[in-house]
Amino acid sequence: MHASLTEDEGWASAADGMEGVYHLASPMILGTTPDEVVVPARDGALRVLRAARDASVPRVVLTSSFAAVGYSPKPVRDYDEDDFTDPATPGLAAYPLSKAVAERAAWDFIEREGGDTSLVVINPTWIAGPTLTVDARSSLQVFTAMLDGSMTATPRQLFGIADVRDVAWLHIAAMQAPDAAGRRYLALADGPTLSFLDVARVLRERLGAFADAVPTVEAPGDEPTPLVIHNDRAKRELGFRPRAVEETIVETAESLRELGLV
Repeated sequence: MHASLTEDEGWASAADGMEGVYHLASPMILGTTPDEVVVPARDGALRVLRAARDASVPRVVLTSSFAAVGYSPKPVRDYDEDDFTDPATPGLAAYPLSKAVAERAAWDFIEREGGDTSLVVINPTWIAGPTLTVDARSSLQVFTAMLDGSMTATPRQLFGIADVRDVAWLHIAAMQAPDAAGRRYLALADGPTLSFLDVARVLRERLGAFADAVPTVEAPGDEPTPLVIHNDRAKRELGFRPRAVEETIVETAESLRELGLV
């Protein structure tokens, strides 16, 4: 059975008889124009929701991103699920713009014409963890660049880390919990946000000679503004218990080594 985010055909058959739908697919294309990323992200989400509603699917769990939460400036960078990235934010890159637009469109659809279909949204931060793929994609490319020495200095940025296994668990919990309907949940490990240099430091401290090429300095630039991201709602309402962030960092690197990607 085939259905494309960019086409209407196939969605009715795909949704027919489903007891729940997870919508994880969305373009992640860097260095492109907004239309190449925003339109399929938004229209694809709406196609999934429309098909789910028409098939009387009780719930859709949508994978969004922290990009739809915390990419608009605030006097204090302290974010929870009540925050939304404003698509009109000056200089917003194509990917966070696509996540903000697609999630907002999804909530608007459910409110206006969702029928009996409920929506739950998961907003992960930067995702790491052991990979099932045979090539390094997305965030894993940062790990490979650190480990093979092609990254000589780390970017100056703060972020939360979400283990891919914890994100998967949270999707399942969101589908099963009756009271999760209409809620969004930030997914990330406990503790303070990290920098890329913090990630590099963990790799060097835990992996010995395998991490000899990992950078030890940051690129020139200003110190990033302190960043706080809260995962309390997921812990309180869904029983979320994320892995320790160092475990995620180390097991990501070990996975890449085992697959021969570094």
